[in-house]
Amino acid sequence: MIKHFLALSSFSCIDIQALIDRAHYFSLQKQPDKIHNLLKYKIFANVFYEPSTRTRCSFEVAAKRLGAEVVNFVPENSSVKKGETVYDTLKTLESLGVDSIILRHADDNVFDSLHGRFDLPLVNAGAGKLEHPSQGLLDLLTLHQEFGKLAGLKIAVCGDIKHSRVAGSLMVAAEKFGMEIYLCGPESLLPSQTRPFIHRANFDEILPSVDAVMMLRIQLERHENLELNAKSYHAQFGLTEARVHTMKKEAIILHPGPFNRGVEIADEVVEHKQSRIFKQMANGVYSRMAILEWVTSGENS
Repeated sequence: MIKHFLALSSFSCIDIQALIDRAHYFSLQKQPDKIHNLLKYKIFANVFYEPSTRTRCSFEVAAKRLGAEVVNFVPENSSVKKGETVYDTLKTLESLGVDSIILRHADDNVFDSLHGRFDLPLVNAGAGKLEHPSQGLLDLLTLHQEFGKLAGLKIAVCGDIKHSRVAGSLMVAAEKFGMEIYLCGPESLLPSQTRPFIHRANFDEILPSVDAVMMLRIQLERHENLELNAKSYHAQFGLTEARVHTMKKEAIILHPGPFNRGVEIADEVVEHKQSRIFKQMANGVYSRMAILEWVTSGENS
């Protein structure tokens, strides 16, 4: 049975926890040879129609850590420039013999248009503004490593939430695991509706009570005619050192990257002792190792 990794919403808590546990197992491995043959002879295609550093590179590192090979497809240097569709590009890669396709695209519904048309696993590396499930998994891994649980955690998310697929996956996970999510930021960048476990909040008022704060950048590439006054935004919604001092000592700071220093997060906060931003990045490799192993395991969850 083909196993796609497209959205956390399609997984049960048990399945997500199993992926978290497997990713944590990979994080503890100090002998690369022990796991280097798990995906030997597999070939993954990284197909990124949007720019990426962390996600694309961590998928590549994850595959190579497991002994697989990676084809990095670059749309700018391909037949996309000649008018080739996403479907035809992916079908070409399938015909060439890749074992799985890791796809990032700006279209919210790109995977809906591809459903049932391929005989190999598809992995969502970020689609539109709805979900970024592999980022969601690495965020959950980081939280679980820090607190030993997910249920009952309180997380403030601040920034451009309306256009954030990172926030989208985190909110899906909140309802599954019983976390409380507090949405903060400019009114125009917040979703119009909330759901169980999802609340709107004043950033400064909620900071002292949360276990983690997830800072998000303003996604200017998804806006038209948005003028951002960096200094004003930083004063109202930036995570400054003064704001960190109001947080609980055991609370942690998260950010999916890329971060804009001096806008949504102060320069000195990026590597603050309570920051787990670079730990998140490291966990991106381990989480994506678990995902690549799962989609190619041939078992239906």
